[in-house]
Amino acid sequence: MYSPTLEQVEQYAKTANLVPIYREINADLETPVSAYLKIARPPYSFLLESVEGGEHIARYSFIGTEPTKVFRTGKGEEYGEVDPLKPIEVELAKYTMADVPGSERFNGGAVGYLTYDAVRYFEKLPTPEADPIGVPDSIFMLTSTFVIFDHLRHKIKVVSHAHLDGDVDRAYSEAVQRIDDIVARLDAPVKVPKSGNGPVVKDSPVETNITPEFYESMIDKTREYIIAGDVIQAVVG
Repeated sequence: MYSPTLEQVEQYAKTANLVPIYREINADLETPVSAYLKIARPPYSFLLESVEGGEHIARYSFIGTEPTKVFRTGKGEEYGEVDPLKPIEVELAKYTMADVPGSERFNGGAVGYLTYDAVRYFEKLPTPEADPIGVPDSIFMLTSTFVIFDHLRHKIKVVSHAHLDGDVDRAYSEAVQRIDDIVARLDAPVKVPKSGNGPVVKDSPVETNITPEFYESMIDKTREYIIAGDVIQAVVG
């Protein structure tokens, strides 16, 4: 059974243009990892886990794949060197989400990462002279279809957004089809990927981007900070 019904979505369409449709199934024989291995498709997917109190697994895990839109910021990326949250804000402003009873706290949004260096878009910090890693400042994905794993009830909610851009019936049918596709993946046996570890190569060269003298100078500077009371401890690297 799918919730809400088509008739209910037609009512939501009066005040919203995005409605989460969901179907609930049992998860007695699944784990978030097994579900992720069945659902995920390259190149973008995610498994969000969390803990409460630093020790206990939180109630929900979230799995998403095949995003409708990907935001990549940084040098040479599609959105360039900009505040990585701005493109996401512009995109999300286009949607008004319906408040559907039974839906969970996370009903879609941007999932991804920010590099440490992205802090310079929020604070006044010097730009590094070099970028030895060369990764994007951020990558975020928006998914229309995702899975909510409820550890307490041992249930899975497969959610897909109905984008109400005119034809409500078509949008609802497409969302239901996407849900059924994910359920079919969950019903299939899990395919465990082979280990990508290759043979161990002995005596492989080790490279560093700083000299021993520069590293020692950082140690000396850190000691000065500790003596001055500016820091208690620091990681030098």
